Amino acid sequence: MKLSKSLLCSFFFKVCVNAITVENNFIPEGASITLPPSSSLFPRILGWQKRPQKDNWGNKLECDRQKISIRSSKNDKDDISDDFLWALKTANHGGLVELERGKKYVIGKKLDLTFLNDIYVKIDGELKFTNDIKYWQANNFYYDFQKSITFWVWGGKNIKIYGKGILNGNGQAWWDGFSGAEILDPNNKFYRPILFLTDNATNVEVTGLHLKDSPCWTTFFVRTKNVAFNDVYIDAISTNASTLPKNTDGFDSLNVDGLTVTNTRVNVGDDCFSPKPNTTNIFVRNLWCNGTHGVSMGSIGQYPGVLDYISNAWIENVTLLNGENGARLKAWAGPNVGYGYINNITYKDLHIENTDNPIVLDQCYFNINETTCAAYPSKVNITNVNFLNIYGTSSGKKGKVVADLTCSPGATCSGIHLENINITSPAGSPPQIVCDNIQGDIGVECIPASGADS
Repeated sequence: MKLSKSLLCSFFFKVCVNAITVENNFIPEGASITLPPSSSLFPRILGWQKRPQKDNWGNKLECDRQKISIRSSKNDKDDISDDFLWALKTANHGGLVELERGKKYVIGKKLDLTFLNDIYVKIDGELKFTNDIKYWQANNFYYDFQKSITFWVWGGKNIKIYGKGILNGNGQAWWDGFSGAEILDPNNKFYRPILFLTDNATNVEVTGLHLKDSPCWTTFFVRTKNVAFNDVYIDAISTNASTLPKNTDGFDSLNVDGLTVTNTRVNVGDDCFSPKPNTTNIFVRNLWCNGTHGVSMGSIGQYPGVLDYISNAWIENVTLLNGENGARLKAWAGPNVGYGYINNITYKDLHIENTDNPIVLDQCYFNINETTCAAYPSKVNITNVNFLNIYGTSSGKKGKVVADLTCSPGATCSGIHLENINITSPAGSPPQIVCDNIQGDIGVECIPASGADS
């Protein structure tokens, strides 16, 4: 009888080897190391030649990797951080860590995972962080940008994280503790961890996972090249109606070249997708956003004297439901801000429903009043931005206005083009598109803000 390679792989992958020579000659209780079938005599006996297939980075596929397993947690206080770190170190340089379906793995210590190189992490179970606020506020990785902290940092090269499991940020206690505060308040000291953060990483791929209840931003990519998310679900759902999730953005970035998000759903109370300073080569396709602040470019220009930019973004086939914003460009203004540009951005095929600001250019970002914004206008230039085939309905909160493109008098806004815009408002018709201080023809009829029925 001739067995398929996939069946052989499944069979031989279950052969467990009791390893003796591993790091520090130590194997955590309940852990195991399983050799891939290609390392045994069976394939040669059966005439199975070494398979030439490689992954996108030219490395071994899952079936050809040594598999590392660890014990699961007995309860929500049973911390397996040390075991997980051991597994990653053991599997590094060509191996696989597997967290099994139906099991929970609790992380209660900060983890520096910036040493990784050619590793697969298969999460079919639930990886859950403790909600020990006192510990995490004293033990975390801190970033000056908007005073961000995280439980762990992933870094290195060629990192694949995938499966049908859950990354659970256990955010309810954090949202309750943060109630009434603002993340950008300079007096705020209640810092909340980001669920998944990369730093100094190249080639990171995340597929199939559910990222759940992050205390703050769900993802943040820093000094990273080529990060891709596919078939991911992100949500943040509060069990306390008086303390809803806050600042639980789906995707954020800083100094990133190559950011891809495809076939993904996001249900959070803040930005669905919002690359931040110095992000370039962005690709988004098949994104679904509910109850969010939209698909944003920015914010940028926050810090005094600092040049920020976002460039080369293609955003296609996006559904935006029940949100504050749809397609959004946002930049800071005020007496102590930076400068920069947003260039070569395309939004194409967006379906928008019940959204306050379906299309908006916001250069008075973050609670700055009109008087201050006029006195200290934004210095972020907006150029070569296309809004193509955008349709649906606004919420009517802004009256008949369905697009507001108000450029700062301190900036240049040119090459702005709208085409096939079919958005209606329950406040009445015809829908209105506002444009102020935009250089050149934008492709559709527009009116100044002073003439809008908002």
